[in-house]
Amino acid sequence: MKILVGYKGSNVGKDLMKIAVKHAKAFEGEILIATSLSGGDKTEGEEVAKAEKNLLQAKLYFDDFNVKSKTHLLVRGLEAGEDLVKFAKENNVDEIIIGVRSRSKVGKLIFGSTAQVVTLEAHCPVLTVK
Repeated sequence: MKILVGYKGSNVGKDLMKIAVKHAKAFEGEILIATSLSGGDKTEGEEVAKAEKNLLQAKLYFDDFNVKSKTHLLVRGLEAGEDLVKFAKENNVDEIIIGVRSRSKVGKLIFGSTAQVVTLEAHCPVLTVK
């Protein structure tokens, strides 16, 4: 089973990673940790370095639990939600785990744009973590 974890290195990411470990162990899965930077070839080097550092920290977390994982930094000029959906399909992912943050009562009805796009357009089940 392939599990895609949409990861940005935020506080939501910690809860998301705990759940990913549980699912990977339960289903003998492999985790694909992905961060999407929408700037394409105009993305600043500092932003890339920060994303790579966050991905490495996530990989080390999964390594601590003996869960097979790979990191993927997506810099393809797509919006994050669209990029994650496309990546999931390209890699035959079985499940996507993504964090959501709600900022208001209206925010509880409408996720952030990334989570909303992933939830509505993914070809596979999507688990949202808040």
